[in-house]
Amino acid sequence: MIDIKIAIIGLGYVGLPLAVEFGKQRPVVGFDINLKRITELKSGHDFTLETSPEELKAAQLLSFTTELDDLSACNCYIFTVPTPIDAHKRPDLTPLLKASEAVGKVLKIGDIVIYESTVYPGCTEEDCVPVLEKFSGLKFNQDFFCGYSPERINPGDKEHRVTTIKKVTSGSTPEVADLVDALYNEIVTAGTHKASSIKVAEAAKVIENTQRDVNIALINELALIFNKLEIDTEAVLQAAGSKWNFLPFRPGLVGGHCIGVDPYYLTHKAQSIGYHPEIILAGRRLNDGMGAYVVTQLVKTMTKRRLPVQGARILVMGLTFKENCPDLRNTRVVDIVNELADYDVQADVFDPWADATEAQHEYGITPVLQPALGAYDGIIIAVAHHQFKTMGAAAIRALGKPEHVLYDLKYLLPAVDSDIRL
Repeated sequence: MIDIKIAIIGLGYVGLPLAVEFGKQRPVVGFDINLKRITELKSGHDFTLETSPEELKAAQLLSFTTELDDLSACNCYIFTVPTPIDAHKRPDLTPLLKASEAVGKVLKIGDIVIYESTVYPGCTEEDCVPVLEKFSGLKFNQDFFCGYSPERINPGDKEHRVTTIKKVTSGSTPEVADLVDALYNEIVTAGTHKASSIKVAEAAKVIENTQRDVNIALINELALIFNKLEIDTEAVLQAAGSKWNFLPFRPGLVGGHCIGVDPYYLTHKAQSIGYHPEIILAGRRLNDGMGAYVVTQLVKTMTKRRLPVQGARILVMGLTFKENCPDLRNTRVVDIVNELADYDVQADVFDPWADATEAQHEYGITPVLQPALGAYDGIIIAVAHHQFKTMGAAAIRALGKPEHVLYDLKYLLPAVDSDIRL
């Protein structure tokens, strides 16, 4: 393999673990426009908790910078920047295209650009490559080349790491595809799957989470039905799960940077070619409505018990999009908080994992440091952090008034210890 010096563009939940693993093998420059993030990493700390100080120290060939000029010696650029959706649920390629513009300014003949960010099929070659060509003055597949190797990071998961998750790879020419595949095989012990084209690799990524989204939507719909029938959903799922090929999905809020976002990239592309995707969009609508449904259930239960709703004080336990992880991206717990506000309810959010500054900046929510004992008319366990599980039912109940409603959205407690379960 040619002498490759890597630049990782974007040092978040995806980019940093990748930079660390490559940094154990060969020279790597980690680039991010966030000076605070770079300063933090240089001090040996990762606020995402995806890498430990020991892991950062072990990557002896890894350096960090915010300066574009520091990438001039690199010849392989791996993009791990966010690809969110906008307020209208349309793909927002701004971070990806801005990063492509920046790298285009330092791109040289013979360089390789690899994208890991989630996109729709065709985005790399149709949207990103023209930007690279424009700002570099170079010609694609003649002067520079591209690859696509979709990220499969699962934030907070200490078992499935970048090295232990099989990696899909691809390249813009057969030779580049081989090179990209060999490069990732240096660090991925689980091996790789070389896709036949960049578009195939892009499509594979976007359907991974679309499939999960649709399956969760089905379980959410079943939960709505079973609740009307006054049947315990978890009991039904446990019974059905006794069959060997029943898929173990659970109902709940669907947020995060992947499952709640990726389907919109695929539906956007489908609609652009004149196809209206029925099942995918139906699943998205159902999953996006779960926060409002949770609050409706809570309000109905409080009303039946003659507990006043207007002016009530509700504790929402958890804000991050998943348990035991500080990641607040696209958390759907905010749907619950916003829906409660429509009922003129005061919602206190408690989350020992969430960064208070980020929560305020992103959602206008300032989490409480410690919930008051005996203060709440309702309690919603929205995220299954291990701290909440350790508390147990008695300690959680103690946060409520003598008469209150406990909604266990995550099946954290035994059925007998909660008033409502999804």
